[in-house]
Amino acid sequence: MYMDNKMYMDNKEWQDYTFDFERLEVYKISLDYVHKVINLVRRLTSDLKFSLGEQLIRAAISILNNLAEGTGKRSKKEKIRYYGYSLDSARECIPMISILFEQKQIPKETHESLRADCIKICNMLGKLIGSI
Repeated sequence: MYMDNKMYMDNKEWQDYTFDFERLEVYKISLDYVHKVINLVRRLTSDLKFSLGEQLIRAAISILNNLAEGTGKRSKKEKIRYYGYSLDSARECIPMISILFEQKQIPKETHESLRADCIKICNMLGKLIGSI
């Protein structure tokens, strides 16, 4: 959605503006997920922080970026494609979370919580794609 073709918006209008994707519940949950992932990566050992940790952050952020980009697409086909990329990125997080658990970098509770969040995001994205 475009900004009503206004050439200029004052600060108050910018502060109050909400993009379509920011209203999606899956976006809000995914944003929270990114923060959890970033906080987790900060606590990793340096040998995994700069390899697996950075890849996990990129995948989590990709969920958000593709949601944002897909929401701006006009055709159903393009929306589905970008939402599909978002779903792929969410799925990509699962193996990395499992590796971190198996390497004893995160406790069982963190593994289960992040996995449950990711499954919820995947289910929500699947429903979003199906609704188009």
